[in-house]
Amino acid sequence: MSKAEVKTNAMRILDKNKILYQVNTYECDEFIDGVHIADKMNQPYEISFKTLVAVGKSKEHYVFAIPVDKEIDFKKAAKVVGEKSIELVSVKDIQGLTGYIRGGCTPIGMKKLFQTIVQESAKEHEKIIVSGGKLGTQLELNPDDLLKVVRGEYGDVIS
Repeated sequence: MSKAEVKTNAMRILDKNKILYQVNTYECDEFIDGVHIADKMNQPYEISFKTLVAVGKSKEHYVFAIPVDKEIDFKKAAKVVGEKSIELVSVKDIQGLTGYIRGGCTPIGMKKLFQTIVQESAKEHEKIIVSGGKLGTQLELNPDDLLKVVRGEYGDVIS
């Protein structure tokens, strides 16, 4: 079995839910930001999404999927999830919390099902790209299917 054929937890969940997706792979040994990966793969930024994990004042955790070239607007994001304020989780805490490493973090199949918000611009596209659950792997899928599997919702959370 080649490296490309090894299924990640995210892929198994999509398979189980009979959701169509395409796997894209690229060479990567360490974290590379999403803009550089999109450039490397000739993918438009508006369909390439990064996954951010945040914690609110209430200590609840939230997942945000936003285009790779955008920044989260913490006030908007907090309002969307009903928090007074939120902040990103420390990189050192990502794996323990989600089961994924930085650069391989996907909204699909985290250790726990967190409230997930996908930037509403995703609705404009037939397919979006998110991490596949490990470095060097991406999943291309319909944004409505992503919402279905993570029980998420669309929201405007970027500046």
